[in-house]
Amino acid sequence: MSNSPTTKTERRARPRAFRLEGDETVPSKPASASGAELIEAETDAFAREAAELVDGLTGDEAAVEAAQANGLLQNFVMSWGGVFVSAITGLFSLALSIWAWNFVADLFSHSAILGAIGLFLAGAAALAAGVFILREIRSILRQNQIARLHVALAEAHAANNQKAARARVAELTRLYAARPESARARALMKDYSSQIIDGRDLIDLAERHLIAPLDETARKEIAAAAKRVSVVTAISPRAILDVLFVAGQAIVLMRRIADIYGGRPGLFGFFKLARSVGAHLAITGAVAVGDTLLQQVLGHGLASRVSAKLGEGVLNGLLTARVGLSAMAVCRPTPFIAEKAPGVGDVAPFLFSGKNKTSS
Repeated sequence: MSNSPTTKTERRARPRAFRLEGDETVPSKPASASGAELIEAETDAFAREAAELVDGLTGDEAAVEAAQANGLLQNFVMSWGGVFVSAITGLFSLALSIWAWNFVADLFSHSAILGAIGLFLAGAAALAAGVFILREIRSILRQNQIARLHVALAEAHAANNQKAARARVAELTRLYAARPESARARALMKDYSSQIIDGRDLIDLAERHLIAPLDETARKEIAAAAKRVSVVTAISPRAILDVLFVAGQAIVLMRRIADIYGGRPGLFGFFKLARSVGAHLAITGAVAVGDTLLQQVLGHGLASRVSAKLGEGVLNGLLTARVGLSAMAVCRPTPFIAEKAPGVGDVAPFLFSGKNKTSS
């Protein structure tokens, strides 16, 4: 039997033992010089994807966080521009206070009744100014809270930190505690937080249940604003009216989107929001708008060939949609993780003639 030819089954490679060192596979014995086959470690695509998720941010998320940091109150206050504005505001307030004091004193010198009326009106104005300043500070602090919550949720998701995820999701839930329509979602998140759930999964659930309905509302607002701008621009007889209407719609749209996500700005808070939106557009908006115009308006669209005003309407509608998407990105308290970040074609498909043809 020992001289019998070796069968095919016997010639098969027998199982070998290996020991694992991190991500490398090391043979238990060195390879022999007889040409024994070595098994080399293969790259794990899933491990590489997870490492990229933990170690770095995507380009879109990095742009959002940079834009939010650019609009933070502390970054403005500690800058020379903030010192200048603070100094000018203090001087103006001091001059106004001295003028009001002297004016009331003059009224008392003429008549006690006029002085009392002037003092009452000055007190009412001071009270209204105090309430206005408190509301402005509250709105700015709310915007800062949303910006920091956005960064904290992104970091907790990347690190898969269950403790940090629970704390940040609880803060996100409290952010919408005054909204009755979010009661069911808040109850679900409270129940999920008490369970043993992975940190990333908990943040994903919070995004789907709490933020996804707000995303849908924001998309409708962007679509409606883009449609209004495109129609009014197409029928407007004056270019100056186009500029005023587009600027007004952009202001209303940014304030509306901030209100949807819980950070409705006041007067100074809007300047902070506009600064963040402008920073986001400067980082990502020009490329996105350029690609859209080249691919849709110049490549596939026929609007500019049919009518110059119609082409201007499409262009202004695209720009309005881009402003809305940037406002949506910087006002959103969570990064786009479980949900896909929308594009211009998602919120305003009616601006693209190619899609309209397909749908018809």
